[in-house]
Formats: sequence, structure tokens, C-alpha cells
Amino acid sequence: QVQVVESGGGLVQAGDSLRLSCVATKIGASVDSINTMRWHPQTPGKQRALVAEISSSGHTNYADSVKDRFTISRDNAKNTVHQQMNSLKPEDTAGYYCSVHFSYNPRGSRVDWGRGTEVTVAS
Repeated sequence: QVQVVESGGGLVQAGDSLRLSCVATKIGASVDSINTMRWHPQTPGKQRALVAEISSSGHTNYADSVKDRFTISRDNAKNTVHQQMNSLKPEDTAGYYCSVHFSYNPRGSRVDWGRGTEVTVAS
């Protein structure tokens, strides 16, 4: 298993910026490697969406709604992923959850989630 902790959310005005962080901590010796990490917004009563992902090699993908505004990056040595959020819009308001996909021994893969960090964008 891995412990996933997000931080960096807050209350901002439209056009402002935030930088979210997600730290993944290995729990147990069976965890092999941290693989793809993703950011998912969720509003009350809705399923979690996907806005950004980054592979272990650094390849990134973005949802059209955030492309050119959000930038995801990672520090493999620290098992940390960041999301720089610029030009924030009220529709970006959501709890942002980090999913961490990892492999373990014997061969297998799983995903763990953080508890989220709240982003509120006022107009």
C-alpha cells in the first residue's frame, strides 16, 4: 500500500493560481514502484473526473478543460506529483484527489487515493 496525501488547495479568485502537491509514501516492503499519478476533481454528488496524468517516465495528458492552464509534474525521488493551476475559473472548483498507481511484489498493480484537497475559485 501507499499513503497518499494532497495539499495546496485554498480559496482564490478567478484568474489566480494554485499549486497542488501529492506525496505518496510506501507502506510495506512489497511496494515495488510508483507508476502513473493522476489528478481527479470531484464535486458533491458526482463521480471523480480526470484532468491530468503523468507516467513514471514523465509523459503527460490533460483534459481539454484544463489544457494550457494546468501543468502536472513529478519528482520520482520524492514520489511526489504537483499540479500548477493557472488562470483558475469558477468551474474548476472541486475537491482534488490524487490517485497513485503502483506495482508490488509478487507481480501485481493497484491504485491508492488520497483524501483530497479543496479548491474553491470565486468569481
